Amino acid sequence: MLDLMKLARQMQGIGQHLTEEAAATRQRLELAQRILAQAAERQTDLVTMQQLWRERLGFTAAEPLELLDTQIELATAPAIHTVFATDGSQIAPSHHEIAYCYLINVGRVVLHYGQNRHPLLDSVPEVFYRPEDLYISRQWGIRTEEWMGYRRTVSEAVVLAELGEVVARWGDGEGGAQDSQNSPLTPFPRLAMVDGSLIHWFLEALPTEAREQILPPILAAWQRLRAARIPLVGYLSAARSGESMNFLRLQSCPYLAPDCQTHCPGQIEQAPCQVFSPLRDTALWGLVLEPGQRGAIWRSSAKILEGYGDHHVYFCYVHMGAEIARVEFPAWVAEDVELLDTALSLTLTQVQKGYGYPVALAEAHNQAVVRGADRARFFALLEQQMIRAGLRNIGTSYKEARKRGSIA
Repeated sequence: MLDLMKLARQMQGIGQHLTEEAAATRQRLELAQRILAQAAERQTDLVTMQQLWRERLGFTAAEPLELLDTQIELATAPAIHTVFATDGSQIAPSHHEIAYCYLINVGRVVLHYGQNRHPLLDSVPEVFYRPEDLYISRQWGIRTEEWMGYRRTVSEAVVLAELGEVVARWGDGEGGAQDSQNSPLTPFPRLAMVDGSLIHWFLEALPTEAREQILPPILAAWQRLRAARIPLVGYLSAARSGESMNFLRLQSCPYLAPDCQTHCPGQIEQAPCQVFSPLRDTALWGLVLEPGQRGAIWRSSAKILEGYGDHHVYFCYVHMGAEIARVEFPAWVAEDVELLDTALSLTLTQVQKGYGYPVALAEAHNQAVVRGADRARFFALLEQQMIRAGLRNIGTSYKEARKRGSIA
């Protein structure tokens, strides 16, 4: 139980601290704006410098593919379009429960606009209980709980691709609208969305064999969306990335060449080029962009993307009105003007319909989440099956039972 009286005494200095931090943040933003203006004047030189010294940099800086001061108004989404999304949740394995297993629940949402179709709102549960599911990751030193999270990411991508292929059949004329000559109309705009980054940073720490169990199925799912010509985006609310700000460090570097390993070894965050830390990308672009505008397209330089092939991740920042969001997409979306415009306009419309957050992602989360009552029903069903199988002495550990019956 939280002791509020003791907590209150520790909170007294927070107001003064926040006031000082706000003043410091304003100064950093002013400096970042000046450096941005300087970098925009010599952007070509900075990009060349980045490519030349990439292996010697001590930080990850994205590469701009458009002018740094790009401001493009996003088009309004057409009346007829479809947006679909997936999100996942799980019940983690526990030795204190009646059986050691875990469950992954993937929420599915398909929202049709202007088509007189019912939305799809459901979830797909999957139970993992076989030894090869529970213990395969231990050969690589990965805990089962962590492996469950990685498997969930795969499940979300696969289910998203399955939805995309169904939506593509609808949009290409299967049971859909036709013109006066009974010919299928041009496919209406469609968008696949996931919550969070398309850059799976956790893969960097995995052994090669473990990574091969996770990344290829995800990329195969993205390829299915590509074949259906359905753009994919990862939506990051309150993004904490600093990839585009790091590009500005090339401008603030005091040396002729940004050779971090020679000039600033072991000083990544204390290096002389880091003059606006701890600002994030969203803080700067919030000053540059107007509501409904996107900034420049960037190519991420994350090392893990070397294994993504044609699905290398690009991104841009969009002023959604309520916040600056980072929107990520694969290379095949970034390189196709039609797909890119569709992806960004439908994403903006989703945020507007959701009053600050995409409707499809919010509903996918609601479909996926496993609440306390759901967890209790899951283990009740499991207990019934164990009894039918003739197992005895079924029950939770004494520790778990005691925690659930606390007198507090």
